[in-house]
Amino acid sequence: MKIVGSYPKTRLRRLRKSKWKRDLIAEYNISRNDLILPIFIREGKNKIESIKTMPGVYRYTVDKLNIVLKQVKKYNIPLVAIFPYTPKNKKNNLGTEALNPNNLVCKSIRYIKKKFPKIGVMCDVALDPYTSHGHDGIIINNKIDNDETNKILIKQALLQAKMGCDIIAPSDMMDGRIGLIRKALDKKKYYDVSILSYAVKYASSFYGPFREAVGSKSQLKKDKKTYQMDFRNSNEAFREVGFDIKEGADMVMVKPGMIYLDIIKKIKDNFKIPVLAYQVSGEYSSIKYAIENKVLDENSILESIVAFKRAGACAIITYFALDIAKKIK
Repeated sequence: MKIVGSYPKTRLRRLRKSKWKRDLIAEYNISRNDLILPIFIREGKNKIESIKTMPGVYRYTVDKLNIVLKQVKKYNIPLVAIFPYTPKNKKNNLGTEALNPNNLVCKSIRYIKKKFPKIGVMCDVALDPYTSHGHDGIIINNKIDNDETNKILIKQALLQAKMGCDIIAPSDMMDGRIGLIRKALDKKKYYDVSILSYAVKYASSFYGPFREAVGSKSQLKKDKKTYQMDFRNSNEAFREVGFDIKEGADMVMVKPGMIYLDIIKKIKDNFKIPVLAYQVSGEYSSIKYAIENKVLDENSILESIVAFKRAGACAIITYFALDIAKKIK
């Protein structure tokens, strides 16, 4: 890169002198269209429940979703992601509650599509909220069985599509599931249902608060390192993304987000496909606690989100979505 100009003829501070000038030449900006709000749902009626590990985040019964969805509509957030807190008595080794047409996710999709039809709905395809062992797949001979798990994930994806889900988001990290799900969706003529693949999902310690929020943390006896990616690797991400694109993914996800900005940039630079990022629960809670204890100020929220845009993410799943949307003019 050729550097043009030098001090004192060139003074870069001139470009920072006023807010309007800084706004004029800003390279990256956040809009409400960049935001996706995760929402946790729970059984029961007329309940809004705080989550101890995620201050400012709540679990809603389906009949109370209107409270948060009115805010989503008001501030023009285009998409919500639904995550269920499944009661222990509805969990088992096979995660069969995932295939119940009246489970929490299915009820929520129907509710949103009836009451707020213009809001997009994204749903996880994975078994961890439904299994008694807390894993994303079923266990056979003391191992997560890839191919038998895929058979269930296909059925889960088809059920969500039937309910009206707009974006199917397999987050399980089983090999081959994108191609199988796309084939099954097309066979049933769900041609317009998009697939957002969690193609690059690392075995991260930053998922802890989320696992508490969906009720799988206390049940998880072993880690997920046999199917989620090793955080020491980056080249492996190219293979994961390449396979998923070939199998029919419309978009890909990098998760976690903040501590994997280099991965987001590599994927964006090398694949001509929309790349999304997930500011995960541990990243959210770290910032939130620091703000509440006056270690950081609230400007740190927007700073963290702009970092995703600089790295190349076209959209961000973040628990700060409403906070940010309220501040954007």
